[in-house]
Amino acid sequence: MATQSTSPSETKVRPKMSGARKRRIALYSVLGILGMAFILPLASYSVYFLGNDAIAQDVGSAVNPRSNYWRAVKEGVGGYTAVQGQETGVLIAPGGTNWQQVRDNTLAKYLPWLVVGMFVILLLYHLIHGKNKLDEKPSGRKIKRWNWLDRLVHWVTAISFIALAITGVSMLIGKTLLIPLLGKAGFALWAQASITIHNVLGPVFSVGIVMMIVMWIWHNFPSATDLQWFKQGGGLFSKTHPPAGRMNAGEKVWFWLVTIVGLAVCVTGLIMVAPVYGIAIPAWAEFLPFASGTRPDMQQAMVIHAVLSLGWTAIALGHIYIGTAGTEGAFEGMSTGYVSAEWAKQHHDQWFDAVEAKGKIIEPEGTSQTGTARASATS
Repeated sequence: MATQSTSPSETKVRPKMSGARKRRIALYSVLGILGMAFILPLASYSVYFLGNDAIAQDVGSAVNPRSNYWRAVKEGVGGYTAVQGQETGVLIAPGGTNWQQVRDNTLAKYLPWLVVGMFVILLLYHLIHGKNKLDEKPSGRKIKRWNWLDRLVHWVTAISFIALAITGVSMLIGKTLLIPLLGKAGFALWAQASITIHNVLGPVFSVGIVMMIVMWIWHNFPSATDLQWFKQGGGLFSKTHPPAGRMNAGEKVWFWLVTIVGLAVCVTGLIMVAPVYGIAIPAWAEFLPFASGTRPDMQQAMVIHAVLSLGWTAIALGHIYIGTAGTEGAFEGMSTGYVSAEWAKQHHDQWFDAVEAKGKIIEPEGTSQTGTARASATS
């Protein structure tokens, strides 16, 4: 069988693609790829958000018993607990979280700087001004200023105050300052010791405060001389010494600070520990703030206790400085009970004049007036 051959002239030849067409195809391809690169991610994001919205709607429409349960607990719904007393049935006390934030984020961060600031001020004053020295060299003449009971009450209260301040600050910011130094185990031991010391010395300190008020209130009522003392700045910034009686205006301010703030600190401290140790608040005192003994009362009392205590500690640094390194001859009064006549005349001139008029200045040994002066001083 013969086959029919096809001549080259009858074969269809595909026309060759022009260069311009190739460039258009390449350009459209690149634009298409770029377009898909933008469109596909946007489309996937749209699907993602639409899916989440649908899921959120589905979750919102469904009831989650566990979430609803804890939401109700947080709002104060009661339940069964092993706690006996006023908080029986309270599952979660949300006020504790708020109190913890105030304690750690406000009190612990800012209050200790009051003490640091006062220390810096006193240090600068001492470096610039120096000690307030006596104008006259002590001659040996003395005046009895404090008896043994005064000094006993003062030192017991003062030592208790220092111990309470150290342990109180340790409980407030000790975990920040002491853990790097003592380690967690060492700080745990010190923290427990601080709590014990604080709770034991608290009542001792409170008794001392009450005794100081009863014993010294008669010397600390305001007088017309106090205004002049304040006008002259107590003589701290000049060489002149303002008039003063047995107690100057600065000492009177310190006394009333001890009276008001001291009693508030003692009362708030009692409020904090009374429920822990089973101390019953008398029925007649239930009208007082925070006297119900609930946990919120204890938390609020702690805030007041911390603010007053650290503010008082800062001011106490000034009192300690003036009575020791800041004033020549002042420390002897509370350490021995006697002050030099020169110190009394310089800082308490009105009191010195009254004592001298009564013949109660103790002359140095070997003078003819020693026996008479000693007899009158002890009468």
